Amino acid sequence: MILRTGARNLLTDVPGLVVGNAQDEAIRSGVTVVLSEDDDFVAAVDIRGGGTGTRETAALAPEGVVPAVHGIVLSGGSAFGLDAAGGAMTWLAAQGRGFAVGAARVPVVPQAILFDLLNGGDKGWAVRPDMANPYRALAVAACAAAGADFALGTAGAGYGAMAGGLKGGLGSTSIVHESGLTVGALAAVNARGSVLLDGSAAFNAWAVERDGEYGAVPPPVAPLPDPDWNLAGARLPANTTLAIVATDLALDKAQVQRLATMAQAGLARAIRPVWTPLDGDVVFAVATGRRALRDPVGDLALAGALAADCLARAAARGVYKASDLGAMRCYREIYGSDDAT
Repeated sequence: MILRTGARNLLTDVPGLVVGNAQDEAIRSGVTVVLSEDDDFVAAVDIRGGGTGTRETAALAPEGVVPAVHGIVLSGGSAFGLDAAGGAMTWLAAQGRGFAVGAARVPVVPQAILFDLLNGGDKGWAVRPDMANPYRALAVAACAAAGADFALGTAGAGYGAMAGGLKGGLGSTSIVHESGLTVGALAAVNARGSVLLDGSAAFNAWAVERDGEYGAVPPPVAPLPDPDWNLAGARLPANTTLAIVATDLALDKAQVQRLATMAQAGLARAIRPVWTPLDGDVVFAVATGRRALRDPVGDLALAGALAADCLARAAARGVYKASDLGAMRCYREIYGSDDAT
């Protein structure tokens, strides 16, 4: 099997998708949106975290009447950040996009949020009714900025994220199969668990790295020390990795659901521990329908396997690409890197 990364090594290597980021330095938070270049795309979600914050995920159920969605939003802000989807809806409606209900059009925009309320930013808006919630405006800005290229690391929904004691961030990767099948992943990494092998600068996902995209640090030869996860209850909040995987295959909602389920394995390869009781871990899956599904079982299984690897890489890359933010120190400052990717 011959594989290569896409031209950008980003989710937007999947034809038909664009991504936009917006962030606010003062509040140390941000929003990432995934939109279609056309009108909509088939989507599904697999939720494994025990403490998720989501909006409109029920619309993604295979038995639901909505055939496709018009965007997906990832946001900081914990539950306050759920206002971001409203901003994306307004922006999409202004473009004439949405689910037709008689003469009206209602954009369907699922969302998931991560917890970044304790990162030192100005969170006065959260307790003062006279101050506007910033996430609606951030989502509008992210939609307006959406394109094929977008920033990684301390950007968008990953702007204020932490990851196992390191600065977290936004990561993305892609892969192209010899048949032309394209798969991509995007992850906003705010995990309590670590993305590194214990006692090492190597990433848990070292085995699936491509082209030195997160430093090409080899795993240690000696046995690893016993992990120190320190999972006392007081340390559990602020755990979440939000992810989106995508393929250009023409899949129905049930098939996209299977893609999301298979992709969750990527989080388990990249983050230890994952899916804990207060994690908000969520994986959305998207199919843009640009490539015919020739083998309903084999093509879907291949896309799911590639999506899991892409997601593991995206989670590692999000932490690798992050920069310092206040007291939150990043991987490259601690361990050093030439950052050629």
